[in-house]
Amino acid sequence: MHKLNDKWMRIIGVPLLALIGQWMMYGYTNVPYPNDWRIPLLFIVGTVLVWEANRQGILLSRQRFPEFGQTRQRVLYQLVWFAIFASIIRITQTFFYHIIGLWPAENYFLFRPYFFNTLVSVVGTVQLAAYYEGVYLYQRWKLSYTEAQELKKINLQSQLDSLKSQINPHFLFNNLNSLSSLIGSDAEQAERFLDELSSVYRYLLQQNNRDLCPLSDEITFINAYFHLLKTRYGDAIFLENSVESRYLRYQIPPLTLQLLFENAIKHNVISVNRPLTIRLYTEEGHLHVANNLQKKKLAVPSSQIGLQNIMMKYKLLDHSSVLVHHDEHTFLVRVPLIPPMAEQALV
Repeated sequence: MHKLNDKWMRIIGVPLLALIGQWMMYGYTNVPYPNDWRIPLLFIVGTVLVWEANRQGILLSRQRFPEFGQTRQRVLYQLVWFAIFASIIRITQTFFYHIIGLWPAENYFLFRPYFFNTLVSVVGTVQLAAYYEGVYLYQRWKLSYTEAQELKKINLQSQLDSLKSQINPHFLFNNLNSLSSLIGSDAEQAERFLDELSSVYRYLLQQNNRDLCPLSDEITFINAYFHLLKTRYGDAIFLENSVESRYLRYQIPPLTLQLLFENAIKHNVISVNRPLTIRLYTEEGHLHVANNLQKKKLAVPSSQIGLQNIMMKYKLLDHSSVLVHHDEHTFLVRVPLIPPMAEQALV
């Protein structure tokens, strides 16, 4: 994406523009065009040097500010670069003209030729750069559009997979079995279990058209979801919630926590002798979801669709800093918390 497709411009376009710029300069300064082959040759060389220097500025600006939303910073970077390097090259070239006698003027520091020679180079570069920036913006827009369409597919698939995981016969059997046991032994707990189960389904059905939701909603949902897990696994699973209240208004993609909890349950041993502990905590504007790592002896096939889903959502939200880390004892996923719109406007 950072490549500048200007092969023919460098071979033909830049020398041709150099000759046109030279003709304009002599017309503006009212200096007779000398019959000396060195004049067009040196002007072409100077123009090539200007473009080669400035194209590096274009490439560097794309490396530093590659995103569609960073267009302003990228363009300002290019303009400053063009002004500095075009001025250095053209002022040096014009002074060299005086030294070797190609510019007939007694005063080496005559303002007009220096100014116009530099101006033509800067303006010419800006026009060329505007064309390439337009092409670059179109490419970035096309990529963003393609990614947005992919995100829609991913969201639909994620919603479908989440719903399937909750209504599949195995899940329903486990929860109905738990509910049946509670009805016979503890009617009050059975009623609470039924309330949490309905909360889980209600939340899943409400996420169809949401790209982001408050962290508080996710925490409320995951508490209901974890209640179902706790009823099933008992003292074999624990949840530690250390989320700071000041972050509850911040936003994350919906069902992020469910995907991470499912990932932990799918790949780890869960037993009373080896309990699984999932920790939620916030730190420096990020939400951390960590669990003690105790892999099953028979590894469960993993496509990592859940983690890829989360990473893709954040990438399309211009937050690509999802971190996945694990060692012998811990598996950790860190996701950015997106400030509420009112706070974003103040940044």
